[in-house]
Amino acid sequence: MWIGGVNTPLKKKRIFCMDRSVVTVFGGNGFIGRALVRQLVSDGHRVRVASRSPRKAAPLVASAPPETIMPVYASVTDGVSVRAALSGASAAINLVSILTEKGDATFQQLNAEAPGMVARLAREENVGQFVQVSAIGAAQDAPSVYGRSKAEGERRVHDAFPDATILRPSVVFGPGDSFLTLFGLMARALPLLPVYYPGTFLQPVYVEDVARAARLCLVGEGESSARGRSGIYELGGPDRLTMAEIMAFVAKAVGRTPRLLSVPNGLAQIQAHVLENLPGKLLTRDQLAMLSQDNIVKAGASTLETLGVVPQSVYDRAPEYLSQIRVLRTLLN
Repeated sequence: MWIGGVNTPLKKKRIFCMDRSVVTVFGGNGFIGRALVRQLVSDGHRVRVASRSPRKAAPLVASAPPETIMPVYASVTDGVSVRAALSGASAAINLVSILTEKGDATFQQLNAEAPGMVARLAREENVGQFVQVSAIGAAQDAPSVYGRSKAEGERRVHDAFPDATILRPSVVFGPGDSFLTLFGLMARALPLLPVYYPGTFLQPVYVEDVARAARLCLVGEGESSARGRSGIYELGGPDRLTMAEIMAFVAKAVGRTPRLLSVPNGLAQIQAHVLENLPGKLLTRDQLAMLSQDNIVKAGASTLETLGVVPQSVYDRAPEYLSQIRVLRTLLN
């Protein structure tokens, strides 16, 4: 088994001898994953950070008490490595997902099929709690392939692990995000800010709030434990903003006042058709399809508040890190 990128049989034995307090986090090197791992460790849990690049967990390991974070190799498309990462764990969460298809990484493979396999193996390995992070907008009739793939992933998880918890966040923000930070860089560099679907509402949710919701469902917290709750929770912040309002907010936060330019849908489709075929895929037609409908918590849904989490405002949390954005520094990094 690969641990931290090194084939070390001796360490393999050590992992499987761990007690039942271990939590496996698939995608623990990612944006939400890093926040969740830090919270779990802070609560005294031991965490397996399961990913295809265990070495990327080095900063997490360095900041945590000894032997609390265990980077392990696991690909959610490889059942052998997934089973090994789950063996002996008391809880597990799958955070692995893609927003755009690249090469062999397809929506069907990673957003639909992989969650079901991970959930099935978690059940077979007697993992007590399983959480799948999906997305608001996941539906069989979603306008985007992404949304339909996330819905299929949810269905497969439920079939394999009926007591699983599904978390559906809206767009997630926080230091190091790929959402507000991208807009901030654009506002710094461009005199005109293109806005696609300017009237679409989003409900940005703070990354630490999403991580706390996941932690509560995985391991609980004190007397008001959410551990063991199954079902679907839609996670949104306290602010419902249009795309135009978000862009204006970000521009102000980085100290710029660029003109906002609403892009007609026809022109947007042409631009996306070109950009999705270039390296980086800055804009795709499927992303435009996502933006064609509101991305907010539905009336009557179980929410962060249901789990006992008070959502934090984008107005309170985002300006501090957005104000630090520098285009040149970002390019050099």
